Amino acid sequence: MIVLKTSHELSMMKAACQLSAQALQIAGEAVKPGVSTWEIDKIAHDYIVKHGGRPNFLGYAGYPATACISVNHQVIHGIPSKQVILKEGDIVSIDLGAELNGYQGDNAATFAVGEISPEAQRLMDVTEQALYKGIEAAISGGRIGDISAAVQQHAEGAGFSVVRQFVGHGIGQKLHEEPEVPNFGKAGRGVRLIPGMTLAIEPMINMGTPDVRTLKDGWTVETADKQLSAHFEHTIAITSNGPVILTRP
Repeated sequence: MIVLKTSHELSMMKAACQLSAQALQIAGEAVKPGVSTWEIDKIAHDYIVKHGGRPNFLGYAGYPATACISVNHQVIHGIPSKQVILKEGDIVSIDLGAELNGYQGDNAATFAVGEISPEAQRLMDVTEQALYKGIEAAISGGRIGDISAAVQQHAEGAGFSVVRQFVGHGIGQKLHEEPEVPNFGKAGRGVRLIPGMTLAIEPMINMGTPDVRTLKDGWTVETADKQLSAHFEHTIAITSNGPVILTRP
């Protein structure tokens, strides 16, 4: 069931999303050579708790951390670790969210660790652009497929591939609600977009094959060919005046 939010609920959502956005920004500022992914996770955790929120990934289906921190060819759900030390030239995707007063925020971005290759930078740029193409297509009266097609066309048009096993989602009082928001599909298909819907749009774009696999830890997802992957995400609201980004810091 798709849950439409009232104006009051949207204001509650915005507060949770702002906390999520600020935590992601703080975590991203900590991305430097020599820093462990565990340290970045702790920074995000402490920020969310200090500001009255709850890290909504922590304990979700048994997940052991505040953020999913995925390095280089890891796509999503990388578990922070004291043993994973970032080095010059890495790219690192941070996905996190906060619950505040019963409402959820969710956002992600990929960050450069020092100087990175032009190819890695282009992957990051195209993935972020694909996110905004998807958001631009999230117009009241349209369809979920409009978002999906916009993301896919931009990513594949640049020569990259779209992960198909994992998709975006509705969000509200629950971290994952209906509907699913794939990053591939046909315009004009799928659920109609209605004011009051809140969606987490999150392109996961690979440099090589779209195929991925889950590691033995049961969480970390990596590209099948070990080529780089990037991930960007915003939580948005569908309104009669166009999409509104709730996780813009």
